[in-house]
Amino acid sequence: MPPECIAQTPLADRTAARLLVLDRQSGTIDHRHVRDLPGILRAGDLLVLNDTRVIPARLHAIRPSGGQVEVLVLHPSGGAPGVWAALIRRSARLQVGERLTLLGSEQRIGTSGDAPTLSVRRKYDGGEFDVCFDGVADTSEVLRLLDDYGQLPLPPYIKRPLEDGERYQTVYAKREGSVAAPTAGLHFTPELLRTLAAHGVAQEYLTLHVGAGTFRPVHAERIAEHRMHQEWFELGAEAALAIQRTRLRGGRVVAVGTTVTRVLETQTGADGIPRAGSGWTELFIRSGHQFTGIDALLTNFHLPRSTLLMLVAAFAGRERILAAYQEALRLGYRFYSLGDAMFLL
Repeated sequence: MPPECIAQTPLADRTAARLLVLDRQSGTIDHRHVRDLPGILRAGDLLVLNDTRVIPARLHAIRPSGGQVEVLVLHPSGGAPGVWAALIRRSARLQVGERLTLLGSEQRIGTSGDAPTLSVRRKYDGGEFDVCFDGVADTSEVLRLLDDYGQLPLPPYIKRPLEDGERYQTVYAKREGSVAAPTAGLHFTPELLRTLAAHGVAQEYLTLHVGAGTFRPVHAERIAEHRMHQEWFELGAEAALAIQRTRLRGGRVVAVGTTVTRVLETQTGADGIPRAGSGWTELFIRSGHQFTGIDALLTNFHLPRSTLLMLVAAFAGRERILAAYQEALRLGYRFYSLGDAMFLL
C-alpha cells in the first residue's frame, strides 16, 4: 500500500468521504459519496449499526526498576473484579506479580505516590497478560481510571494523535468497550441518519466491542489454521425482530461494517432468522462462507492479509474486490480507518 494512500486525518465533513459502489452480480462500479446514500438505499431497507464506543485503552506505566511499558487493556478477563486482559509492549522480562504504576498523559518519567497501580496476574504467549487494577471494585471504576490516565488506541498506521478524539467515535457510540472504532460508521452524521429515515430507511443497533485482533494480519500458510480473535457482542430482541420483518417485507438488511456482519452471521441460521443474544464470537468469515444475515455491506478499505479483507472478498468475490481496490488506488481513494468507503450490494 503506497503510504500516501493511507488516510492520516478525518475529513472535515464525515459524509464527504468517497463511496465506491460495487454491484456483486454484474461487477459494475460506480463512484459516489457517502452523502449520496439516500439515493442509493431504498425505502424499506434497514441499516444495522454498531453502537460500541472506543475506550482510552492505551496506558503508559513504569516498572519498579524504572523501565516504562505500554499497556493496551482489552476487556474484563473474568474472575476477580478489576482483572482485565491486556497486551503489554516491552514486556519480555515482565514477571507475574510485578506492580506497574500508571503515568498520566503528560507524565513520562517519575511516579506519583498516589498514582493507580496494576498488578500482573498471569502471562500468556504473544505478549498477552491478565492485569489487575489494584483496589478497583468494578468495571465502571476501571473505565473512570482509563478516562483519567488512558489514550485512544489509534491504529499503528495513523502516525499522529487526532486533534479531536470524537472523530474516532461514531456519532451514535454509547456502549463503552472497544479498542478500535467500527470505522464504517464514522461516515454518518445525525443529519444523514435523519435524512435516511425520512426516505424510509430504518435503523437498528447492535453492539460488538472491537478487539485488538482486528489489526492482526494472517500469518498462517493455510488460512484455515489462523486463530480468530474473540469479540463480545449483543443483539437485542427488538433489533432481531426488525431484521426479520425487513426480510419478510422484501427489504435489504444493510450491515454498516464488518463488525455488524460478524454479529449477524453469528446469530442468523440457514433459515435467515436472526436470534437475539449475547456472548463471544470468533467467527472467521472467509471464502466459502454462506451469508444468511446480511444483504448489503457498507465498509471501509482494509489492510492486506487481514481477516477483514477476506470477509469482504467472501461477500463480493475475491477477483471483484481486488479489482475494485486497484480502481480505488488508481483514482486516489483514501484507505483504512479514516479513509473512504465501499458499498457492496
